[in-house]
Amino acid sequence: MLFDTHAHYDDGAFDKDREEILAGLGAVGVGAVVNVGASLESTRRTLELAWRYPFIYGAVGVHPSECGALTEEDIRWIESLASGKKVVAIGEIGLDYHWEEPERGLQKKWFARQLAMARCVGLPVIIHSRDGAKDTLDILKAEKGEEIGGVVHCFSYTWETARVCLDMGFYLGIGGVATFKNARRLKEVVAYAPLDRLVLETDCPYLAPEPHRGKRNDSRYLSYVAEAVAAIKGIGREQVEAVTWENARRLYRLS
Repeated sequence: MLFDTHAHYDDGAFDKDREEILAGLGAVGVGAVVNVGASLESTRRTLELAWRYPFIYGAVGVHPSECGALTEEDIRWIESLASGKKVVAIGEIGLDYHWEEPERGLQKKWFARQLAMARCVGLPVIIHSRDGAKDTLDILKAEKGEEIGGVVHCFSYTWETARVCLDMGFYLGIGGVATFKNARRLKEVVAYAPLDRLVLETDCPYLAPEPHRGKRNDSRYLSYVAEAVAAIKGIGREQVEAVTWENARRLYRLS
């Protein structure tokens, strides 16, 4: 079975056929999905999905691109959700320096604050880090990220950065980019990292794998990611599916 560790089925891209897609995932071997909050509103929608579908779990948090208007009251609201039966992580949180706004100081403030919240509630974190490797690692070290645990989602840095994340006890989220012909750096990371520290994800509706690149992504395409990891590792796809399934359950502390 496949475990999609990072999806956004609350996104408007699925408004026309969300129920149809989710109802059919079991038939194509997808046994579990974590839907990830990116804003206050998407966190609300995530929890609605998690309660409606037995195989969907939720993560609650605010993406760095959405943190501009975040308040301490909002953080307390997110923290109040963390004890929910189907809430398995705080996320996605982190840094995104690809865009100019929100300004970097604000992103770093709320990243650190949400890490502290995760430690307080005892949940792992889902980290979004784009063009900000050094600051991400510096904040994780300052906040003792190794005591929190979690996953660096959609990992996009070098194997040297991967080594630091792995040494801190984090998993690496591998998605559709691993199937791209020009993804040399990510393929080096997949080859380098132990299989028991990798988890599979779609980040749907984004980052669809080959041969669907550029189209809307969903969990039915996760098998292409498993095949890519298997090819890079020189092992069978069934082994990749079995090991990453267990990895995901350990990551999200599912009994």
